[in-house]
Amino acid sequence: MSGERCNPHPHNFSDRLIRPGDQAFFDIIQSYNGYRTCYYRTFGVGSATGAQRDAYRRAREWMDAAIQLVKPGVGTDEIALAWPAATEFGFADEMAAFGLQFGHGLGLGLHERPIISRLNSLAHPVQIQAGMVFALETYCPASDGFSAARIEEEVVVTERGAEVLTRFPAQDLFIANPY
Repeated sequence: MSGERCNPHPHNFSDRLIRPGDQAFFDIIQSYNGYRTCYYRTFGVGSATGAQRDAYRRAREWMDAAIQLVKPGVGTDEIALAWPAATEFGFADEMAAFGLQFGHGLGLGLHERPIISRLNSLAHPVQIQAGMVFALETYCPASDGFSAARIEEEVVVTERGAEVLTRFPAQDLFIANPY
């Protein structure tokens, strides 16, 4: 997704050309030896506005808060509560925002258990266990009304907490071909 297609998030791609000044995000989905991978990365194309950088910073803060909570014995409800309610980032309800502040298991399938979302985790939490592998996703619309940031990290749960598996940097908004 890029430019005005970032907000609201349509969850599908188009043939829109990416233009200088756009914020663009990509969902990288691979299968290696039968196992799935899934992670979003957001890029500023050439440059980024203050609104775009702010949206990215907030999405990263929500991501980091969720990662800090991941450890054996924690409930998926506790992780979901680290993310803002749908109404706090422009959606009518949790169903309308489903898949935006989200976690899902990874393995042979792309969206395995546990599922982490305010829509289902608050009422039906699942206890996190060592050895689980899942992706955590955050989304933050920008104040300009059309840009947005999307970050996804893959983690494996260890006895010490979450170990991030994704290696492409995502701490700061990456600017592709800066000018």
